[in-house]
Amino acid sequence: MGVLPTGEKKVFLSKLEEISRKALERPEEFWDEHARVLEWFKQWDKVLDDKDKPSYRWFVGGKINASYNALDRHVKTWRKNKVALIWEGEDGSVKKYTFRDLYVEVNRVAQLLKNFGVGKGDRIALYLPMIPELPIFMLAAARIGAIHTVVFSGFSSDALAKRINDAKAKLLITADGGFRRGKIIPLKEIADKALESTFSVENVIVVKRTGSNVNMVEGRDFWFHELIDGIPRNTYVEPEKLDANHPLFILYTSGTTGTPKGVYHSTGGYLVWVYWTLKWAFDPKDDDIWWCTADIGWITGHSYIVYGPLLHGLTSLMYEGAPDYPAPDRWWSIVEKHGVTILYTAPTAIRMFMRYGRKWVEMHDLSSLRLLGTVGEPINPEAWNWYFEVVGKKRCPIIDTWWQTETGGFMIAPAAGIALPPLKPGSATFPLPGVDADVVDEEGRPVEPNTRGYLVIKKPWPGMLLGVWGDQKRYIDTYWSRYPGWYYPGDYAMKDEEGYFWILGRADEVLKVAAHRIGTMEIESALVSHPAVAEAAVVGKPDPVKGEVPLAFVVLREGYEPSRELEEELIETVAENIGPIAKPAGIVFVGKLPKTRSGKIMRRVLKAIVRGEPVGDISTIEDRAALEEIMGVFKS
Repeated sequence: MGVLPTGEKKVFLSKLEEISRKALERPEEFWDEHARVLEWFKQWDKVLDDKDKPSYRWFVGGKINASYNALDRHVKTWRKNKVALIWEGEDGSVKKYTFRDLYVEVNRVAQLLKNFGVGKGDRIALYLPMIPELPIFMLAAARIGAIHTVVFSGFSSDALAKRINDAKAKLLITADGGFRRGKIIPLKEIADKALESTFSVENVIVVKRTGSNVNMVEGRDFWFHELIDGIPRNTYVEPEKLDANHPLFILYTSGTTGTPKGVYHSTGGYLVWVYWTLKWAFDPKDDDIWWCTADIGWITGHSYIVYGPLLHGLTSLMYEGAPDYPAPDRWWSIVEKHGVTILYTAPTAIRMFMRYGRKWVEMHDLSSLRLLGTVGEPINPEAWNWYFEVVGKKRCPIIDTWWQTETGGFMIAPAAGIALPPLKPGSATFPLPGVDADVVDEEGRPVEPNTRGYLVIKKPWPGMLLGVWGDQKRYIDTYWSRYPGWYYPGDYAMKDEEGYFWILGRADEVLKVAAHRIGTMEIESALVSHPAVAEAAVVGKPDPVKGEVPLAFVVLREGYEPSRELEEELIETVAENIGPIAKPAGIVFVGKLPKTRSGKIMRRVLKAIVRGEPVGDISTIEDRAALEEIMGVFKS
């Protein structure tokens, strides 16, 4: 389970250190040079303006457009007939769009938006399933300078209403419904309910996806297909020449408490960042078929389904359905069918496939794959090795990425586009150029190697958020107050003696057991190291003596059954891996863990059930049966 020796470490480090040193020591010179890879209508007057720090502004005075850089500049080259987007629906239907096709559709939709009075600075809300119209509307909004806010199609009417109201969205784009595991999700019905408590939406455009009968309010609601039919295919909308710091989009991140934060990103700095981070981490080639499995409702889909791949002129695959529907080999059939070369997914999905067993993977020819990637949460070494051995056949390096909605793009990742380092299962390796990362203690002092601490970013970077929409105080309080002058992402991490970064999960997912701080991720990783365990989630359970103790929810692999003996064995595994202080107070064997539709385990829900508290908003849950099973355990 050791290092993947894909290159001489000293060669990699010398190359990375050379580029990183310039990026950190002479950032304005570095980014002045690197930003020129994109097409600007006007060059910037100043690379970085820090007079109002931490409200940093990049490429001040520059004029740029995201839609132009994603489409127009490719349409002027041989790439105009290259496939830009492959879409596969849950029912197996496939659509392909060349760069020219997307360019045509985006111009038509841009004109449509203008027909509704949408212009520069206006906000539009997109509440759509994973269908091609979603990126098309995003790019059309960007073309005319409108600010898009994509609301994940798994969110409830209340969650949608809150986001619409915060952004003061003028227009809502939704669909009659979406497909999920063969069932129809009634998106228009949910949207109608949300609109009962909103005040800014003037019109609703409805995309026909399922053919469901829906309520259409006269004068407010319009069918997209009827509107677009009236706009000629040769329509051209001049792209707005936007300030580099004109907001491109708002994306809401929800925590365990408080209202969602409207993280908003610039146009110029964000585009530069997603271009270079994709280049450095994955070294994309012109003949790659890139598949990021995320939902566009999250930042991963924004940066690495839509903007990043299109900036590179890549072919990007987009899939509508669930990863294991109608059978556990769905993803592998897609890889084989479309010749996917780079697969970028979440550790949660990998662990789910581990549970199904390798037979489903081995049914398909995955020889097209050349790189694998992970995102969303730390990957435990067992999942890393399974991904490497079973999916990648021990020949595809794994690009494990750490970043956030707020960072815009990758921050820590193996730099295959510079020189791939030896990989360590479970480590995201090193910061990318321009990222000044460190691990510190409560007082901000660097910790010793192999010591847990808090991850911090000490210098600004082009892809950073502009702020929290309408609440700059919250931006400063949330990200810059704990360590003044440094960005605090809220993650627990450590560096080993060779400088490799290991992300240990959210700092707020840390248990205090008898005054000892223990990361839930560490316990989960120890549990998953046992051959019987497919997935694990650990939460804190109140304890009158120790304050709190770990309680583990465990999903077993095929061929294993719950037993008292296995429970004791798993508890002992944790003790051996971490220490007796980390031993779970109990193991709860379950058939499934409650997850969001994007694959994240809903630990806050588990914690609420354990503590007998209200579970809160569960509108994003993938399978309510998983929740009902666990609630049943704690009621009995």
